[in-house]
Amino acid sequence: MAWLDAGAADAFPQGGSKVDLAGRTLALFRIEDDFYVIGDTCSHAMASLSEGELWDYDVECPLHGAEFDVRTGVPRTLPATQPVPTYEVRIEKGRVMVNVDAGGGSR
Repeated sequence: MAWLDAGAADAFPQGGSKVDLAGRTLALFRIEDDFYVIGDTCSHAMASLSEGELWDYDVECPLHGAEFDVRTGVPRTLPATQPVPTYEVRIEKGRVMVNVDAGGGSR
């Protein structure tokens, strides 16, 4: 498994942030002290999910309003019907580590 350092946990604000790791653009969401990472591109319209509004565990695509659960990548509303990839996250010594090999499907 390829665990890569996305940055210091305390440097990420609440909500979404875009991160680039191993040639992949990812959306990292901080909710309280928990972190979730999904593919940054909406499965419906190629928009950046890290730029969307976050309510509880759902992020809204800024283009057409599809919502995705950041824990599972599963779409919660239309027009999206396909999940976005999810990535395992862990905190090590205050750093957000992302398993970039884990993406490619919903969990």
